[in-house]
Amino acid sequence: MPALMTLQSVSRSFGNNLALDDVSLEAYPGEVHCLLGDNGAGKSTLIKIMSGVTPPSSGTLTFDGRPVAFRSPRDAKAYGIGTVHQDVGSIPLISVARNFFLGNEPTKGWGPFRRLDHATANRIALEQIREMGIRRINDAGQLVGTMSGGERQALAIARALYFGARLLILDEPTAALGVKESKIVIDLMIKARAQGIALVFITHNATHALQVGDRFTVLIQGRIASQFRRGEKTREEVLNLMAGGEEFDAIGHGD
Repeated sequence: MPALMTLQSVSRSFGNNLALDDVSLEAYPGEVHCLLGDNGAGKSTLIKIMSGVTPPSSGTLTFDGRPVAFRSPRDAKAYGIGTVHQDVGSIPLISVARNFFLGNEPTKGWGPFRRLDHATANRIALEQIREMGIRRINDAGQLVGTMSGGERQALAIARALYFGARLLILDEPTAALGVKESKIVIDLMIKARAQGIALVFITHNATHALQVGDRFTVLIQGRIASQFRRGEKTREEVLNLMAGGEEFDAIGHGD
């Protein structure tokens, strides 16, 4: 199966600062591509390019085999790219259903009599988060602020998939979560992968990445330190790479 999204020799500069240097990677349907690296490795810049927040200074992006040039996150979303950030962007003081449909609310009636269809919004939101395995929420009118961190991630992922995401970018989704809540998010990624969704999982947690990843890219100082498939490296080797170990030194200063 061909890659859904490909980045080829992508670089990004901010003034004299080279944030990304000649990065290439592919995201395939039904796979999780883990993007690993410590703070300042270039992960955030890379996902901003993939999600349309900022353009590359050089290099090319293709989606479904066609060159693309995103002018905004709206452009990327139109192609089916959904991004879920660590803080998930939910509004604590409004309901689960309103958060789920934020900006895309179902309505009924017409013209000046058009109004929000609360019953439909509540039904769909509850169905979708239950499909993600969240059973504790029984009322779509419940305030999002009462949900746990893992449940909020589930809501954000369910929303992205419902609105047509084919490539789901997860930015440090387990960073602020405990073991139980992290497992919820890992399980959600496994469910999405089984549905044929392409996932890019950004994390600095090698243990979480190795639990779910199919492909791996390790970034250090904006450059690719290593790319490998599941089973090709041990956890210790991955940690060594992320810490800037000898293997990266050999790559950086070899030829």
